[in-house]
Amino acid sequence: MSNIIAKLDNVTMRYGDKVILQNCSLDVVEGAITCIIGLSGAGKSTILRLLNGLRKPDEGHVYVKGVDICHMPETKLINFRSAIGFAFQFAALFDSMTIGENVSLPLREHSKMSEEEIEKTARATLESVGLEQTFNSMPSELSGGMIKRAGFARAVVTNPDIVLYDEPTTGLDPIVTHLLTDTIKRLRAQLNGTAVVISHDLQSIYMMADYIGMIFEGAIIAYGTVDELKKSMNPIVQQFLQGSEVGPIPL
Repeated sequence: MSNIIAKLDNVTMRYGDKVILQNCSLDVVEGAITCIIGLSGAGKSTILRLLNGLRKPDEGHVYVKGVDICHMPETKLINFRSAIGFAFQFAALFDSMTIGENVSLPLREHSKMSEEEIEKTARATLESVGLEQTFNSMPSELSGGMIKRAGFARAVVTNPDIVLYDEPTTGLDPIVTHLLTDTIKRLRAQLNGTAVVISHDLQSIYMMADYIGMIFEGAIIAYGTVDELKKSMNPIVQQFLQGSEVGPIPL
């Protein structure tokens, strides 16, 4: 398909003797928000790390923008990653830097902008997530939801083609969760780009997802729109979506 911007092709991934992914395939549609769901420890975050080259599969291939990144030299991969934003689960901001300095960091590493241009871009990006007033603040001065949004800003400041979000709403109250979900949708629209989101929050996923992939025992067992997943006849999918103790998923 010509509108696939990234894909996992029969990927197997092991950590020591433990198989995390086995013959796992996933298509990421360009211009869409793809959400990945599954049990804890199922390999969801590993998929994100494969998509930006932080991990390499033991078998199979990972394609991003038509390029197989599995065998790309690290020096080339570092530059390639500037087209892939990554919003970490706990934001991973540097405590010793201001919010403005944190958001500016990718521009200093991957662009030839002047300091004036960097500050202007960082301020505009913070404004796009509702944090324009935090440019000179330290991370310790922000709430959990604000820290998450600052992490979003750092992930998108280079105007990437793909943004990867690792558990963006974990541990947050429903109001902040709704705010972050809406922010992800707005950023995708502003960038005219693509997003891949890992989350356990089904209500948030239903609000933002164009496509959902469910991972179980190392492979994507269901993939489709929100309505298609809700109507799935797969008992594993239904048990997960309903949060039921009764079903084929071992507890």
